[in-house]
Amino acid sequence: MSITKSICVFISILLVQNAIAQENDFASQKLKNWHQWRGPNFDGVAPQADPPTKWDNKTNIKWKIKSVGEGISTPIVWKGRIYMVSAVQTDQPPEVKPKRDRRTLTVPPNFVFEFTVWCLDLETGKTIWKQIATKTAPHEGRHKTSTYAAASPMTDGKNLLVSFGSRGIFCYSLDGKKRWERQLGKMRTRRGWGEAVSPVIHEDKVIVMWDQEDQSKIFVLNLADGKTVWEKKRDEPTTWATPIVVEHDGKKQLITNGTQKLRSYNLKNGELIWQTSGTTLNAIPCPVIFGKQVICMAGYRGNRAVSVSLDSAGTVEDSKVTWQIRRGTPYVPSPLLSKNRLYFTQHFINALNCVDAKTGKPIYEPTRIPGMRNIYASPIAASGRVYLPGRDGTTVVFEDADQFKVLATNKLDDSFDASPVAVGKKLILRGRKYLYCIENTKQ
Repeated sequence: MSITKSICVFISILLVQNAIAQENDFASQKLKNWHQWRGPNFDGVAPQADPPTKWDNKTNIKWKIKSVGEGISTPIVWKGRIYMVSAVQTDQPPEVKPKRDRRTLTVPPNFVFEFTVWCLDLETGKTIWKQIATKTAPHEGRHKTSTYAAASPMTDGKNLLVSFGSRGIFCYSLDGKKRWERQLGKMRTRRGWGEAVSPVIHEDKVIVMWDQEDQSKIFVLNLADGKTVWEKKRDEPTTWATPIVVEHDGKKQLITNGTQKLRSYNLKNGELIWQTSGTTLNAIPCPVIFGKQVICMAGYRGNRAVSVSLDSAGTVEDSKVTWQIRRGTPYVPSPLLSKNRLYFTQHFINALNCVDAKTGKPIYEPTRIPGMRNIYASPIAASGRVYLPGRDGTTVVFEDADQFKVLATNKLDDSFDASPVAVGKKLILRGRKYLYCIENTKQ
């Protein structure tokens, strides 16, 4: 072998070893962090976190900062930094006033918004950098309880992916340098209620759901430059459910919730692997993986939770699914899967279900959560506890166990629609008024 070929082989080996080392580092680091809106394993569990159980306006508040602009998306945390998005209304009118679509129930604003990406220091809450991704007036309104910054960012440890939907998909370095952006057009959402699906990174690909009242699609983009790898039309009305990717039997399955169908696509090329009946109208909750099963649910104008085998192929009849539930399913919050316990609320009220993820049978009977009313945030689990914030500023902490037991009821003068984040000894709560870092301040 020539010296040149030997050098090339040596360099190739080094590149492969470096890639493997980086992949292993991300796998270990993600368990300590919260790199996507449902946590390290997309199930709501923070496996290495131990945040406080109790707090109030004067106790265990490490810091809080006033919200700038609007946003109900969940922040993410990576290596001591918080990344989040907001939409900041200006007093600038648009050059061309957006026209109201008479098929919707909402009215587009007559102001330009700054669609902003933030990077904050986890220890202090101070801004490290911010970038205005774009300045524009939204073409349609949004639900009165939503905002124009409702999709959470995601990172793979090197790239920061942000979706402002019709305003664009943006990729940044973790130091705030914009690498690329994609414009996928304007969505027409059901009743003009707005957009909220978070982007998903899987290895070298980015998945963007585009379910709407016009032609729905799913886009898979190249992470390096944002160019389309493949796209596929979908027979679906507007959904707000972020998809999930799981590798099974040599294939990477991209699984989507939906009103018409639950579907699994081959991430490589978009081919349909399997499909079965959908959940309900306005599918919002995200899927979770339990062993060789995927569980999807929704709860608007109906109730359905269903578990489907990842071994499925073609059309799966309702009689062939692993299990299904026809009552008490969530409208807005996504489920929490901790060990075999699958927690979910009924609609968005204070009624909690806990079922066995393997069988769908109740672990304990549906239970009212005392001290709470309406719930939009999704529950998370950390250190044997479940944390569930409500829209009135109350967060109930209860045991992650086979029996329901409240450990603490914590009240802040705020309203919580974003889901909580647990990293290390800290709990991050994004309210309408403030962003909070909760930690035991007496240590």
